Amino acid sequence: MFITLFIQEVYAVRIESLVMPGDLIQGHKKFEDDCEKCHLNFTKTAQTELCRDCHEEIDLDVIKKQGFHGASVIRDRSCTECHTDHEGRDAVIVLFEEETFNHKQTDFELKGKHKVISCVSCHDEKKKYREANDECYDCHKEDDPHKELLGKECADCHAEDKWDETEFDHDKTDFPLEHKHKDVSCESCHPANVSKEISVECVACHLINDVHGGRYDQKCEDCHSAKGWKKIKFNHNKETEFPLKGSHKRVSCDGCHSGDVYKDKLEKDCYSCHKNNDEHRGQYGRKCEDCHKSSKWNKVKFNHDKTDFPLKGKHEDASCNSCHRGNLYDEELKLNCYGCHRQDDVHKTSEGEKCEDCHNESGWNEKIIFEHDMTKFPLIGLHAVAQCEQCHLSQNFKDAELACNECHEKDDDHEKKLGVDCKICHNPNDWGIWEFDHNEQTEYDLDGKHEGLGCHECHTEAQEEIKLDSACVDCHEKDDIHEGSYSYYCERCHVTSSFEDIRLVR
Repeated sequence: MFITLFIQEVYAVRIESLVMPGDLIQGHKKFEDDCEKCHLNFTKTAQTELCRDCHEEIDLDVIKKQGFHGASVIRDRSCTECHTDHEGRDAVIVLFEEETFNHKQTDFELKGKHKVISCVSCHDEKKKYREANDECYDCHKEDDPHKELLGKECADCHAEDKWDETEFDHDKTDFPLEHKHKDVSCESCHPANVSKEISVECVACHLINDVHGGRYDQKCEDCHSAKGWKKIKFNHNKETEFPLKGSHKRVSCDGCHSGDVYKDKLEKDCYSCHKNNDEHRGQYGRKCEDCHKSSKWNKVKFNHDKTDFPLKGKHEDASCNSCHRGNLYDEELKLNCYGCHRQDDVHKTSEGEKCEDCHNESGWNEKIIFEHDMTKFPLIGLHAVAQCEQCHLSQNFKDAELACNECHEKDDDHEKKLGVDCKICHNPNDWGIWEFDHNEQTEYDLDGKHEGLGCHECHTEAQEEIKLDSACVDCHEKDDIHEGSYSYYCERCHVTSSFEDIRLVR
């Protein structure tokens, strides 16, 4: 019996093989000895169902009436009307022409700008056509200036004809945009999602701008308007017992109202508000108005020239506290320079206490006898006219550094991108006078397009010592249209005169 069954099975395979019209395509090769996978005896109508059993994604499109195969003109047709088999291993059974394909037969009809773009703009050649994204944001993520802050529903504001033209009319919302609000970007008020409910209260957006720290309640509109943040309605002269005069007119509300504006009662005398501004630290009493006026704090009535020490030169601009550091009425100040300027002695008494031997009241640097060229740092170029204090920042002259960058770090327009050894290019005569030959002083000649580049085009990172890789890809990785597929040795094919000039190096 076993032999009989074996002979019948072999016979059946042989008969089917004999009647098979040709080899299957490469993708169906594994079913060549399993005819029942695609055929049922004595019926052709079942073949489409068997196709759909294997091609589940197509079957789902037909069932849901979606995609190309779910379109009405396609879904009622048998698979074999478009896709034949038994044509050989290399046969192409997908009859598709990009140039003649009607995109209306899909779920994404091409409109506006989409009509003129190439297929590969949306369809990745490594993926099936059906796998293309159909949401605006999937393709236009890089074009989103809102950085997803307004959500992903691009079609709410944009149309397919022109990306820059928007259709959203904010005046039809509960919050028409007026005055300053017309100029703000969408993201300023809609930080998360454009469809999310946004409060129309001022404080909802401007809490971070509340310089009062919430002490003035949250009704911004009581004092402010959309015409301008600095436009206020509150009239201090009419609504309070303290009219604002002189410099008080320019003081911010919080300058005086540092606590709760409704609960804290402020005193109206000067010292109550200006205690922290009292440079005399209380030794001049609390009657500020005896010397000062509300028009200007620095305007004083006291005439020092009527004392035993008339103020001359730089002393005219000195503040009272510069000399009077104790109680004004108890202390007795010395009249010699060193009595006040001991702390200004950069020589640490090495030059004695007779400051007037070298200096005078017009300025510390008006009369100085010192030969700087006898030091380790002769003054040449612009250094010869520099003030001592520009380099000597401490009370000891020897603390001054000799390296250029120690003094000129703030003048370094390169922000350390060219290292800190300034003298490689510059000299003391002028920053603008510099000389540097990249071809002679480095191991990387500048030729071709490199010849006209600015230093910062390549030197982009701050560093103490100039160190820069010279491989093309270190600067031009973003220009690599091959995306690394041809390795990173650009110079094997390209030259510095132009990326389009090709020179193959074996």
